[in-house]
Amino acid sequence: MDPLTHTATGLFLSRAGLNRLTPRSVPILLLAANAPDIDIVTSAGGAVNYLHFHRHLTHSLIAMPVMALLPVVLIGAVTRGSIRWWGAFFASLVAVASHLLLDWTNVYGIRLLLPFSGEWLRLDWTPVIDLAIWGVFLVGIAGPFLARLVGSEIGSGKTAARHHGRGFAWLALTFLVFYNCGRGVLHARSTAILEARVYQGEAPVRVAALPQLNPLAWRGLVETEDFYEMGDLDLSGRLGTIHTMTFFKVPANPAIEAARRAPAFQTFLGFAQFPLWRMNPVSDPEGGRLVELFDMRFGTPLQPGFLASAILDRQDKLLSSAFQFGPLRPR
Repeated sequence: MDPLTHTATGLFLSRAGLNRLTPRSVPILLLAANAPDIDIVTSAGGAVNYLHFHRHLTHSLIAMPVMALLPVVLIGAVTRGSIRWWGAFFASLVAVASHLLLDWTNVYGIRLLLPFSGEWLRLDWTPVIDLAIWGVFLVGIAGPFLARLVGSEIGSGKTAARHHGRGFAWLALTFLVFYNCGRGVLHARSTAILEARVYQGEAPVRVAALPQLNPLAWRGLVETEDFYEMGDLDLSGRLGTIHTMTFFKVPANPAIEAARRAPAFQTFLGFAQFPLWRMNPVSDPEGGRLVELFDMRFGTPLQPGFLASAILDRQDKLLSSAFQFGPLRPR
């Protein structure tokens, strides 16, 4: 999820009761709810380096205690120990767990089992930025301020303000749980519809229902032996996919195999769940070819979200390779 959602979740966890475990709970939980994204520093090494290390060990189960300890140590050092260490560590651990759970719901995926397994786990339930979550979280943040204003007018006091903050926090967190579960039900319904159909005479090898801002609208992605088919799935009325585009697969050939050996392609292939290759001639060098690799979960070859590319000469010798994030880059 996006940093705002993670940050607000940390705030609500504190207000919902974890603030009782230690003083300075708010800064600890705000930091802990974002701690796994410390891997942003790897972007200094370039796009390929960031692709490899983003949601890497910092997002794994085995690293959770370390990620939870860092905010506690930092706040403890700044405040010179004015925290309850075990209570602070437990609260921080809960916030780190919330980060991993929220990232798990996205299309991008998460490698929870590192270093024992590099498998990408994903639920495909929610987009990285979800406006419904933002809206309810905004109410959860603004609600206590409005309640405080009302309380000051009728003479209720600080206790009422604290009570309202806790209530709004529980409201926001409860909504988050039930909203994600509801999206999970809609996702299962969408994938069942996609799997039940035949596409241009071919049965699907696998399908994916990718979330959109509207919980009733999903982007259907179907892979067959020969092509990918993409369509819009609308659950609000009559169920069905609206065909948009078909992208045929390129058969394996020496140029693709040469590009596959480039480090940028190897890293991208370790991430891509629905890879599609493209090959086109180029004028420089003469007789050369441009080989491109996409992940169909993010955009299309017409508007890619992720792209690995390589230039090869007429003998299929690799001249250059690169990887770039497109406009759909997730967090």
